[in-house]
Amino acid sequence: MRMKLHHTPYVSRRITRDLISCDFVEVRKEKHSIEAEVERILDADLEKEFGLDEKVQEILEAQEEEIEYLNADRRQLFWMTKKRLANDFGVILNNEDRFSDIAHQILDYLWEEDFIHYTCSDNQIKNVIFASLDDFMKGFEKADHEVMAKLKNYKRKLIPGTDDYDLVYHRLYEEELTKRGLI
Repeated sequence: MRMKLHHTPYVSRRITRDLISCDFVEVRKEKHSIEAEVERILDADLEKEFGLDEKVQEILEAQEEEIEYLNADRRQLFWMTKKRLANDFGVILNNEDRFSDIAHQILDYLWEEDFIHYTCSDNQIKNVIFASLDDFMKGFEKADHEVMAKLKNYKRKLIPGTDDYDLVYHRLYEEELTKRGLI
């Protein structure tokens, strides 16, 4: 599952919680400031990908007539173009590599700006951050599937996109995330 902008506050809380609970990490600033910086780093990474997506969209729109003429698969063209331009935008498309890079960015920033100190190797801290990201995204996906299943069996028929649907979805989603220990 791809990380979305609305995930970043939850992910930053999870990473901060996991770092604070480590025996080998000394926290030197308050929890909320760490969460804010982690969220900023995550948002910056997502913004790079949004920029890439916009550029790919522009390229495909400029070639729309040829795409129609050749009856090409637009999604496949989007992905191929995105893969080709990813390095130019500094975007890593493989989730494992991306999470590892983000973990390094977070660790470097928190250390350099004196948010945390630790008594172990950099790799151990990076692995804590990486595991938080990875576990959280897996949990988000499972929670989303669970909520969708609940909505299908909901007593009232809710129409996706309506205010009622959004309200019920977010309430069920928050409950599911809390139940799974993600927030």
